[in-house]
Amino acid sequence: MSVNYGSKRTVVGAHYGLRDWLAQRATAVVMTIFTIALLAQVIFSRGEIGYDLWAGIFAAQWMKALTFATLISLAWHVWVGMRNVWMDYARPVSLRLTLQVLTLAWLFACTAWGFQVLWRI
Repeated sequence: MSVNYGSKRTVVGAHYGLRDWLAQRATAVVMTIFTIALLAQVIFSRGEIGYDLWAGIFAAQWMKALTFATLISLAWHVWVGMRNVWMDYARPVSLRLTLQVLTLAWLFACTAWGFQVLWRI
């Protein structure tokens, strides 16, 4: 980012502001809905909390779809936040690019693993 505070102010950057803000809010809403649905399932369930209860909760197709949306939302939410951190604090461009690529690879691997676990149930 280039900033000139002379007589004419010039600010050059990615200009992600509103889009990032909306993405963070939208993904947070999806994660909140998932959390409330999951808590309701656990609180109002009968019996012991164990593997059978968890498998039963995630066996329902609507819960798989909500979990799928939540995994995507979580990855997107983390990406927006981490990308902004790397853009703000990782100064050499090569370091920033390396950290962004590693972050994307890690998020992809975690999301793929989440899908694998989800669809095995």
